[in-house]
Amino acid sequence: MKVRFAPSPTGYFHVGGARTAFYNWMLAKNSSGTFVLRIEDTDSERNKEEWVDGICDALSWLGITWDEGPYRQSQRLHLYLNAANELFENGFAYYCLCSRDEIDARNKEAGSTPGYDGFCRDRGLGTDSGGALRFKVPKPGETRFIDLVRGEVVFDHNHIEDFILVKSSGAPLFVLANVVDDIDMEITHVVRAEEHLPNTPKAILVFQALEKQPPTFGHVPVLVNEKRQKLSKRRDRVAVEDYRRQGIIAPAMLNYLALLGWSPKEDREFMTVSEMVDAFDMANVGHSPSFFDEKKLAHFNGVYIRALDNVEFMELSIPFIEQNPWWTGSKEDLEKFMAVAALAKERVSLLAEVSELIRPIFEEELTFDDGALQKEIKDNPNAPKIFEAVIKALSEADPFEAGTIELAVRSCSSFLDIPLRKLQAPIRVATTGTKVGLPLFETWSTLGKSVVLDRLNAQI
Repeated sequence: MKVRFAPSPTGYFHVGGARTAFYNWMLAKNSSGTFVLRIEDTDSERNKEEWVDGICDALSWLGITWDEGPYRQSQRLHLYLNAANELFENGFAYYCLCSRDEIDARNKEAGSTPGYDGFCRDRGLGTDSGGALRFKVPKPGETRFIDLVRGEVVFDHNHIEDFILVKSSGAPLFVLANVVDDIDMEITHVVRAEEHLPNTPKAILVFQALEKQPPTFGHVPVLVNEKRQKLSKRRDRVAVEDYRRQGIIAPAMLNYLALLGWSPKEDREFMTVSEMVDAFDMANVGHSPSFFDEKKLAHFNGVYIRALDNVEFMELSIPFIEQNPWWTGSKEDLEKFMAVAALAKERVSLLAEVSELIRPIFEEELTFDDGALQKEIKDNPNAPKIFEAVIKALSEADPFEAGTIELAVRSCSSFLDIPLRKLQAPIRVATTGTKVGLPLFETWSTLGKSVVLDRLNAQI
């Protein structure tokens, strides 16, 4: 088996493209086959080198490695033009001088449906005409093929116009370039997005005209948002890079993407990459649209984060944390982070959330939630006596560890006859700046007695 992933570098790497790449990669790994990366960069006006780098970087981050490539179509133009000349010489293609406006005007006058009307099909124009090269679709007729996802698919040739192979500028178009590359690279299976399904009969006709066996095709379902609209770069968050910047980790992304259309046996959800490779079967890929649910992706990510050991969690989190001015990366910082790593990883779904969770431990000047400060301290009539009692109890707490701290605070709750929950609210805000966060007593233990007492005294 030899498969290919052939993205166009016209923007950030789409999550739909990542899923298609992963499906192809799993097919190759499952069969000890070959995975080819091919960059479709013939559209010089829309393509950018930075997008090529982004595709390669995102694939590498996901662990989707390629066995061949990346090939660039822009470096293979001579192959496409040689094939185009062969098709013309053998009577499968002809030159056309019609502009789109002329075609639309003729269709309007004749009351015909939109599409090319075959005006130049029998004019016998030559290579020196300066026109575009069109494929001569056999009519009447039909193209049938077995799709790995959809079963038998039939296209009536009466609904396929004589499509352009090469523009009048000499630039080859998608169908010709892909067919020639698939032939040259000996691709056996083409698994791609559903949007390419209408191109498939055109590709098969070109394969046949070049006297080559078409590969096996499979078209995976479209990804949609919560409104069941196709994911759009203009409207939805679709870039793999965006999710990576949020702190989605690669194994979680792969696991979630794999299940967007594929239903493994026993309805398993959480699987390692090797387990997915062993289980993957295109026969279990459905054709219904798949909902890309950001909340479910975050849930998957949280499960994967909690499965990390503390060192792995710290290593993955630090690139997000080191962007903050309060992080120095010192040995002391690392020790403090390690002290709360197990607690932090239980409370985040995204690595980008870690910074806010641990911030109170590292800030010298605490950042306060103004609403929490007002409600729990400034407007709380019990705050002064709570602070006084807790400061006294903590001063005597020895050793200053979570268990001892908890006993001291509980004794204050009992002494003041204030429920622990209500007593903790003002002292949490005073020492962390917020009402939510890591467990309070473990946080205080990491901060140290002097820092905790200074922060409490600052609110009296």
